[in-house]
Amino acid sequence: MKVLVAGANGTTGRQIVSLLAKEENHTALAMIRKEEQIEDIKKAGGEPVLADLEGNLDQAVQGVSAVIFAAGSGPKTGPDKTTAVDRDGAISLINAAKKAGVKRFVMLSAIGSDTPEQGPEGMQHYFKAKLDADEHLKQSGLTYTIVRPGALTNEEGTGKIIAQNKLEDPKGKISRADVAQVIVSSLEDEKTYNQTFEILNGNVPIKEAISDL
Repeated sequence: MKVLVAGANGTTGRQIVSLLAKEENHTALAMIRKEEQIEDIKKAGGEPVLADLEGNLDQAVQGVSAVIFAAGSGPKTGPDKTTAVDRDGAISLINAAKKAGVKRFVMLSAIGSDTPEQGPEGMQHYFKAKLDADEHLKQSGLTYTIVRPGALTNEEGTGKIIAQNKLEDPKGKISRADVAQVIVSSLEDEKTYNQTFEILNGNVPIKEAISDL
């Protein structure tokens, strides 16, 4: 399965690429914007694909079986960039994937995206951009999975999480390593198809947690 990873040069994206590269049945196509990122991507085991979420994406999705959207401007880059990447970039990639006949799309979203108006003032625009992208994916006809983690950390992964469609207590953290593993594990797990779920640090092995959704 050829899997295109958007945001492959980000902290979480690069871990996704590395995990995919270790699996014999997957080829990690790592979407990056800059040529100087190529060597780092190759070291991670990915095959570089030069493309920009703010540009034309038709070539990037050719021959691809699945797309993972792990890109993000983050809440600190300003609202214009958040709109351009987290909303419009995601929507453009969804549209390009559908046009190219891609069937599978996994979206890295965020806890709080379903109710952006309830988030901290500095995060509301970011959450709204994520919500718009998530809703567009749901309506696209693609077989989707939307993964919404809590606050991300750079700690080592534990391999254990809590996963629910809607967590009773959504406050908490999760390592980027565990988020990457959840996303890769979700790719071919039919229990995650057309599902939106939230994840935090927990005590259930990842594959078990997402298969119990």
